[in-house]
Amino acid sequence: MTTDPLVIFTPSGKRGRVPRGTPVLAAARQLGVDLDSVCGGRGICSRCQITPGVGQFPKHGLTVAPDSLSDWNAVEERYKSIRGLIDGRRLGCQAKIEGDVVIDVPPESQVHKQVIRKRAEVRDITLAPAIRKVLVDVAEPDMHDPSGDFERLCDALAEQWDIPRPEAALPVLGELQPALRKGKWQVTCILHSDHRDRPPTLLSVTPGFDEDPLYGLAVDLGSTTIAAHLCNLDTGEVVASSGLMNPQIRFGEDLMSRVSYAMMNPGGAAEMTAAVREGLGQLVTEIAAEAGIGTDRIRDAVFVANPVMHHLLLGIDPVELGQAPFALATSGALSLAARDLDLPLLPDTPLYILPCIAGHVGADAAAVALSEAPQESEDLVLIVDVGTNAELLLGDRTEVLACSSPTGPAFEGAQISAGQRAAPGAIERVEIDPDTGTPRFRVIGSDLWSDADGFDTSVLASGITGICGSGIIEAIAEMRRAGLVDAGGLIGSAEQTGCDRIITEGRTHAYVLHDGRADGGPLITVTQGDVRAIQLAKSALYAGARLLMDRRGVDHVDRVVLAGAFGAHISPRHALILGMIPDCPEEKVTSAGNAAGTGARIALLNTAARSEIEALVTRIRKIETAIEPKFQAHFVAANHIPHAEDGFEGLRASVPLPEPRFNQRDEAEGKTRRRRRRGAAGAPEGAG
Repeated sequence: MTTDPLVIFTPSGKRGRVPRGTPVLAAARQLGVDLDSVCGGRGICSRCQITPGVGQFPKHGLTVAPDSLSDWNAVEERYKSIRGLIDGRRLGCQAKIEGDVVIDVPPESQVHKQVIRKRAEVRDITLAPAIRKVLVDVAEPDMHDPSGDFERLCDALAEQWDIPRPEAALPVLGELQPALRKGKWQVTCILHSDHRDRPPTLLSVTPGFDEDPLYGLAVDLGSTTIAAHLCNLDTGEVVASSGLMNPQIRFGEDLMSRVSYAMMNPGGAAEMTAAVREGLGQLVTEIAAEAGIGTDRIRDAVFVANPVMHHLLLGIDPVELGQAPFALATSGALSLAARDLDLPLLPDTPLYILPCIAGHVGADAAAVALSEAPQESEDLVLIVDVGTNAELLLGDRTEVLACSSPTGPAFEGAQISAGQRAAPGAIERVEIDPDTGTPRFRVIGSDLWSDADGFDTSVLASGITGICGSGIIEAIAEMRRAGLVDAGGLIGSAEQTGCDRIITEGRTHAYVLHDGRADGGPLITVTQGDVRAIQLAKSALYAGARLLMDRRGVDHVDRVVLAGAFGAHISPRHALILGMIPDCPEEKVTSAGNAAGTGARIALLNTAARSEIEALVTRIRKIETAIEPKFQAHFVAANHIPHAEDGFEGLRASVPLPEPRFNQRDEAEGKTRRRRRRGAAGAPEGAG
């Protein structure tokens, strides 16, 4: 029997088998994938554009052949010749599935756009940017005292601004004389002075007084999302924030999948580098347009990223990060120019990349340390940057330790049966009545709970489409609190729980959160597989924290800070119920928002902070979870909800947790059935 092709859509992670010859658009609709189309599949609107992957995808266990989709057809050729189509893209209504394939749905092809929730946190920052703009009056040339125009400019900078002689590239020297004469010997100079002890760089000279402000970019390059904040370098104000999905998702949702893609596909690393740089270029253009400025006014940029993203941004193959001893090509801070990364800025625009801490603890963790300053804390603080790869810092004035933990993409709604990225229509908050098992929820795009008057009207535009990461965490935690899930993570039956919202799915059970089928919407359930996926993710997170606590010789922490866009939307109570983090007073669990982005802004606006973080990373003690013998033991114990060994007494004092054990009856019934079967098999003929 021939097996139907397997199709996997990214970034949603939804997958399924469809008959050979099924159009991609039809497969997307069948699997509940967010792929737009308004022309009825006639190849006119172009909203169903997709990007197929080719090569080996170890995470999915697939090798995608070049002929996994049908050949380019006349409709696509006509559309491309008239309106243009990005190389590598196909029209989902025309391309048909002929073999196993991984298909990326770009943001512009999604009906419900991804919500990149990495806002700029309010923070007092001492302004001392690397870019400086000064107005100088330059002495005119004198035949009796011959000197070059550049030398007299340098004299003016020293006399009027106490700025030492700068370095200048040939293009700047070429624009100097016309600018001086047009400005009648008065010019505006833009200079770059970094935190190192070396001469400043003269970036440009313009005639007269240039009163337009200059801007800088702080970029948090994550494995799932890329976020940027555009800052006025004169005031420190964040004038625009923007973000997009990391286009590398189509090569793998988590970091090790991307490393594997690079290992197993010749040119794979270069392919991913091109994708992320293209995405960054798009983001730069969009954020400048949002602020109403030209990209030439952006004269500085700071980047933070995890080690794999760091290397791929730089065009370095990350293969060594996929195997012990997880060696970085370079861990120090880097000073580059925009031309080095093919960014749509002036070619000489300075770029600063924060240092990495270790092979799996990157510049983003360094930025979190810069933002949250654990080394200055009087009490012991655990800082958790929750993402596809969680990075953890534990410390106080005595010492700071760091590690990473491979949580995977489940916290972001991937690998969840009804999961989706954060977008309008996604369930993001959940409460379940412990007495009746009845849920109520909120969705992104509406401020109303589902049991409130006007809720149905408020979600007409988006519908109720799925559940995102914060929603699935709250749903499972609430199911545990309501006694619908036991400590081992098993969902009880309707009979065992007394809840009529529990349905049977094969040999397991699922909880119905929302049934929109009567109105043409989806059935949104929390399945046994969903619970297991969250258990694995939270166990990895807790195990990483526990290893750091072991190294400090402590059983408790004084406070917990949840960082990252996802961390900002996690309810502390639900995180504790699940056992994502060590037991801690609920009021001592706080959110730092996008701390990595905040750290990037601090480094952008204050050059002294660059020296500070470069010194700090050398003092942080790194713990490598991959080679720690205790990691597996901590991981297994953390599979229970909240934990098999830690009693979570603080949590239980405020949140009673029932202790059903749903597998006992099943085991007893199984033993009875086995005894009966053995008895029946051994009985003499005619007995009974």
